[in-house]
Amino acid sequence: MSAAATLLLVWGLSVLLMTGGWLWQRRRSNAGIVDVLWAGGLAGSALLCALTGSGAAAPRLLLGACGSLWGTRLAWHLWHRVRGEPEDGRYQALRGRWHQDQRKWFGMFQFQAALIALFSVPFVIVAANPATHPAWLSAGVALWCLSVAGESRADAQLARFRADPANRGRTCRAGLWRYSRHPNYFFEWLHWFSYAAFAVGAVHGWAALAGPLVMFLFLRFVSGIPFTEAQALRTRGEDYRDYQRRTSMLFPWPPRRELP
Repeated sequence: MSAAATLLLVWGLSVLLMTGGWLWQRRRSNAGIVDVLWAGGLAGSALLCALTGSGAAAPRLLLGACGSLWGTRLAWHLWHRVRGEPEDGRYQALRGRWHQDQRKWFGMFQFQAALIALFSVPFVIVAANPATHPAWLSAGVALWCLSVAGESRADAQLARFRADPANRGRTCRAGLWRYSRHPNYFFEWLHWFSYAAFAVGAVHGWAALAGPLVMFLFLRFVSGIPFTEAQALRTRGEDYRDYQRRTSMLFPWPPRRELP
């Protein structure tokens, strides 16, 4: 199957997936399901690309394993939040503007379907890679293990903090959250470099860097940090402003001290 045909198939399946998610949102007034389906859709895309690709066995095997495990873990983590908590504040803010205009909600879900296809471009490149470079494959696996472990740890630290009623209205500064305001986003971005390493030797293998590049742009300027921080300022006010002054936005760094 050609790269274009694979991406069209991924997009078509994602449209169906997100249409189901839109219907679920319409019944429950909880748009957080879109994040679950985005992660799960990418997990399925990694498997599909690995199975239908024409490249060497080793990069395809690592793509299928790493991509599906990363996406499944993230989807499962997000599902626990969606199932057990009210709608995420980011989507509540959108609901305040859009109300129940389901045309806009449908468009948002289908935009996420298109993003699944966009972020599948590195998967298609890896799946067509005819070369096997053990050093680069090993580097990709090591980077994947580091980033997924870091993201999992950041998620667990935040979940423990939020589970304590005494922390309501306060900002998590525990563990990795002391060094970055968004350590989960940092490690999610870092994980995309794994597929760039798996793509070394492929035709146009450099294009696999589109994964971390596009992810950084979305996290930093579009749907990640701007929405999350706006919601944090609405709910935590001055406590979060102090956190912003002291703590690096994305890249982990020792916190700044207040000047005397």
